[in-house]
Amino acid sequence: MSTTPHGPSSSSHRRKTPLSRRGVIGAAGAVAAGAALTPVVFAATESDSTDNSSAASGDSGTTPQKFPATRTEAATGTAGTATAFAASYVGVRWTGAADGAGIKFTDGDAAGSWKPAAGGCATVEGGGTALVAAQNATGYALKVPDGADAVRSLAIDTTDGSARTFEVPSEPTRVRGVGYLSRPAWGADEAKRYKDGKVNSPETYYPLQTITVHHTDTPNADPDPAATIRAIYEYHAVTLDWGDIGYHFLIDEAGTVYEGRYSGDDVIPAFDTDGNLVTAFHTAGFNSGNLGIALLGNLVDQAPTDAAKASLTRLIKVISRFKGLDPQGKTTFVNPVSGATKDVSTISGHRDWLQTDCPGQTMYDLLGEVRVAAAG
Repeated sequence: MSTTPHGPSSSSHRRKTPLSRRGVIGAAGAVAAGAALTPVVFAATESDSTDNSSAASGDSGTTPQKFPATRTEAATGTAGTATAFAASYVGVRWTGAADGAGIKFTDGDAAGSWKPAAGGCATVEGGGTALVAAQNATGYALKVPDGADAVRSLAIDTTDGSARTFEVPSEPTRVRGVGYLSRPAWGADEAKRYKDGKVNSPETYYPLQTITVHHTDTPNADPDPAATIRAIYEYHAVTLDWGDIGYHFLIDEAGTVYEGRYSGDDVIPAFDTDGNLVTAFHTAGFNSGNLGIALLGNLVDQAPTDAAKASLTRLIKVISRFKGLDPQGKTTFVNPVSGATKDVSTISGHRDWLQTDCPGQTMYDLLGEVRVAAAG
């Protein structure tokens, strides 16, 4: 992942006027008549016969749902830290060597000896970072590589905070048959995209060139995937100062797809109405035009579930067909901002771009199978 979105703010790439649900339905009809295929027709609901044109902009067609507000406590340095709540995760960042940090929880289900401060597939320039499952700990200590400094940590609780109400779409949202949960449907607090009263990472958009697969390197058999996604969101947006979650989509072990990086107030996840991809933060130096999909869990030794792999394949197939990508092809990626190039498969793994074990060996070994299935 990247410390910047790798695409400067530009008014020419900002969000256009929101597209109503009525407009999406009309666009789908245009495609059936032979019009150009663009992401405008990605977004649809199961009940397209219902006229609810204002639902796309959030004016109606929503149902209030409550999610726990995310609680956090920040700390600096490596000394023992106590928190006022049981933490789900601890995010850590430091300056210096990227490897060799450790964390020890002093109570809770994870209490015990030192363990590597590793987890998540994020990378940062000039240092190291990790998101570590805390298993309800209320205390922890850190150690970092020799010579490292500027150690910052954040205890995160996404399960037991006070309830907050979100307006969630009343009808299931779909990407041409692939159901997904919108940002409100997993409890994304949009205030976290802001810093000092301004959007921390304004949206920029570029043509789609490639799709990159990740794993989140979080615990498997997750009982509350939405809570984990809220923790990743907090870690990426605030701890790493990216202003948002780093992926365009996430997929849990049940095969549920979640909308990731904010792309505007219309009904199209990840894209704008011109068919350009919003720049996210998942592959450092190669983010603009590169769509990131993350599977929840650790896929180093464990394969993704059949449901997760099926959803990944369907999502890649839909996006590839609508944007004219060959899932079995190869391409020379050209960063539209920096001009940097990289020869990669059109559907790649994170490790194809950077030195990382992401998306885990078992998932990486399955990418060939996914490419073939997505091309079918």
